[in-house]
Amino acid sequence: MRGKTAEDQRLLELLDPVAEAAGYAVVRLRLMGGELQRRLQVMAERPSDGDMNVEDCARLSRALSEVLDAADPIAGEYTLEVSSPGVDRPLTRLTDFSAYEGYEARLELDRLAEGRKRFKGLLAGVEGDSVAIDLEGEDETALVPFAWIAEAKLVLSDKLMKRGAEARAARLNSETPNPSTD
Repeated sequence: MRGKTAEDQRLLELLDPVAEAAGYAVVRLRLMGGELQRRLQVMAERPSDGDMNVEDCARLSRALSEVLDAADPIAGEYTLEVSSPGVDRPLTRLTDFSAYEGYEARLELDRLAEGRKRFKGLLAGVEGDSVAIDLEGEDETALVPFAWIAEAKLVLSDKLMKRGAEARAARLNSETPNPSTD
């Protein structure tokens, strides 16, 4: 899910080590557009706190650009776009589903299950290689094999916004030096 196509996967193999060396984790990579105007979108975060500010985006963009320019893995012209995954982020790794347990998410599968491909509910963690989710209108927790999930994203909610605001406040407090009491 971090990369959708075979070309995305090849780019991830090239760029993952670069991002890791710079102190970031690629959450999702997509090469989009037609032959004439393509865009390479890289969503990333710091593994330590899940944050990605403007300076981080610029730093990672420079690191990725160096490798992309040298390796030239994309035919034709393209624009590199590095961003944060955002508050209502995509869920692309199994660990994302446990990290956001208790938050609402939308899942789209690559196949039919119970006669449908799209599901919405509260994440209930991970069991083995399956995502546990309490689906709307269902009494029991459903287990969805992670391998079946084509797309997953958090649903923007007050609870999610509050989590983001608290994380930002904590980060700002840790960055602000305390006045000395001498």
